[in-house]
Amino acid sequence: MPLRQWLKSANFAIEGILHGAKTQKHLRYHFYSAAIVLLLSYILGISHTEFIIIAFAVIIVLLAEMLNSAIETVVDLISTEYSEKARIAKDISAGAVLITAFGSAVLGYIVLSPYIIKVFSQGLYIAKHSREETSLISFILVLILVIIAKTIFGKGRPLSGGMPSGHSALAFSVWVSVTYITENFLVSLLCFLLAAWLAQSRIAIRMHTPWEVIAGALMGSLLTFGLFHLFS
Repeated sequence: MPLRQWLKSANFAIEGILHGAKTQKHLRYHFYSAAIVLLLSYILGISHTEFIIIAFAVIIVLLAEMLNSAIETVVDLISTEYSEKARIAKDISAGAVLITAFGSAVLGYIVLSPYIIKVFSQGLYIAKHSREETSLISFILVLILVIIAKTIFGKGRPLSGGMPSGHSALAFSVWVSVTYITENFLVSLLCFLLAAWLAQSRIAIRMHTPWEVIAGALMGSLLTFGLFHLFS
């Protein structure tokens, strides 16, 4: 598949995520929870295995909620009038979300409760992480924040238009991460120029306004800088 076609398909897929977050309040709550839980896991310093468990639980809950929304939409499309079978289909899909959310909550409690109890008994100690680990969580949180911001402002696709520019946010997040990881001025400068060029191209093709690009750049760079400052 050509790169341009792949990017177009990816944009449609992410647009589905954005539409779900805009129209389904429970999905928005799951995104809020995902950002909080992942950040809390980094702060508490859980092990890599435990973080994989938490991340997998977060992914499963988001997936179940999106599938539930898709099933409800299809049922409404097929059954325009009240139908007992349509109600059953919706109830079963909603039940699947409930089971998934409950199971994930139990997993989260089992993994995080010892660390939270330790905070109350010994005080909060912010765990330190490698720069590569910090760059990963920064990229994920910036992406989630872009989705949340676009649901708030209510316009644009995640990769096409709207406030803020997702391209700019992720590009400048990568720039800050590269700067911390390499500690090389020339490499940082090159990455900054590439990020600035990408941001400017979004304005040139009239996909974003200058303010949307600036907002995205500030969001990505400041959040990433803050996380590196917190975890280094």
